[in-house]
Amino acid sequence: MKPLTPNKTDIHSEDFLHTLMRRQLRLSIACGAAFLIALLGLPLLNYFFPELMAKRVFGFTLTWFVLGVMFFPFVWLIAWVFIRRSIALEEAEINEVEKHQNPNTKHQINTNPPTPNDGASALLLLLGVWSFSGVWCLVFGV
Repeated sequence: MKPLTPNKTDIHSEDFLHTLMRRQLRLSIACGAAFLIALLGLPLLNYFFPELMAKRVFGFTLTWFVLGVMFFPFVWLIAWVFIRRSIALEEAEINEVEKHQNPNTKHQINTNPPTPNDGASALLLLLGVWSFSGVWCLVFGV
C-alpha cells in the first residue's frame, strides 16, 4: 500500500473525517441557533409586543398560533434541512476525494440490505420481534 500524497485524501483518513465533522458541526450549530431563536423569540415577542401577539389569527391569539400550530412544522423544517444538508456535505466530501483518486477506484455502495442466514431470524426481524431477556430478568426478578 503506497502512502497518499498531500493532494490526495483517503475517504477513511483522519483528515477527511475531521473536515467532514467540522462542516457538520457548523451545520448543527446553525440549526440549533435557528431552534433557539424560535424558542426564545416567542417569549421575547410576547414581552416587547404584547398587543401584536394578542391579535387573533384563525381563532387563536398569535402567541398560541405560533406556539401550538407553527412551532412543530418549523422544527420539522429544521430537521429536514439538517438531514438534507448533512447528506449533501457527505456526498460533496466523497466527490472531492474521488476527483483526486484514480478513476478506476470508485467508492461503491452496497444497495442490497444484509439478510439473515435463516428464515426464522428473517421472520422475527420482519415482524419486529426481538428478545429482551435482560429486561425481563430485571423487571420480574427471574
